[in-house]
Amino acid sequence: MLSAGTTHLAITPLDVLKVNMQVNPVKYNSIYSCFTTLLREEGPSAFWRGWAGKFFGYGFQGGCRFGLYEYFKNLYSNVLVDHNRSFVFFVSSASAEMFANLALCPFEAVKVRVQAQPHFAKGLLDGFPKLYASEGFHGFYKGLVPLLGRNLPYEWHNFNRYHTSEFILFSCSIHEEGRVLKPQQLGVTCLAGYAAGSVGSFISNPADNIVSCLYNKKADSLILAVKRIGFFNLFTRSLPIRIIVVGPVVALQWLFYDSIKVLSGLPTSGEVRTEVEIDAAKV
Repeated sequence: MLSAGTTHLAITPLDVLKVNMQVNPVKYNSIYSCFTTLLREEGPSAFWRGWAGKFFGYGFQGGCRFGLYEYFKNLYSNVLVDHNRSFVFFVSSASAEMFANLALCPFEAVKVRVQAQPHFAKGLLDGFPKLYASEGFHGFYKGLVPLLGRNLPYEWHNFNRYHTSEFILFSCSIHEEGRVLKPQQLGVTCLAGYAAGSVGSFISNPADNIVSCLYNKKADSLILAVKRIGFFNLFTRSLPIRIIVVGPVVALQWLFYDSIKVLSGLPTSGEVRTEVEIDAAKV
């Protein structure tokens, strides 16, 4: 919860720019025009709209994502004993992400509206009852399918990042004693996380545009949202700022998460057990 909530809170101003560029592409046709227009029309406080939704929503999502991933990894390791660990890690991350998005969805619904519609609500406290009164319980979860389409690729890339870290550490960072220094492990965690987040931005960008469109009533269904945005715009609209946002967020989340594990005496996510350690364990 700490690693996800704090990092998403820190990039709230960039997220405000992203959402407004997705919802009003004609008015905000570039990062610079969006920034200057919001600053001129609404002042500096506009860039922190939706901060509570970012902190609490992505905090709950992170708690489910990281915590349930560890749980499912242990569960599936015992159940799927004949499968390779790559499949176990992938299924574990996908299972955790399903619960994580169920926790995130109501907060995302309010956050997106607060950021793109300044007169809708001030934040979570008045946004939740107002959304429920106007659309009912369905209003909180009508963007669940595209939200899963946006976030499941992240988990696939996080899973892929795990093995990238292992490969880099095993190939480049093993010392004569057969051990890897913690700073090197954390450094690889940052680099691999940034790469995974940047690539994942492109893959998940269409779903992210659809989420913003649905929650701001630009369309009433998934099909209408795709038609309204346009196939080409699904991939390109707000893509530069998403790459700027997502890469550092994913890198910082994994750095924060792995740092907590190191301080707790646990191995980092990409730590490799060398032959020396395996032999010692057997003895």
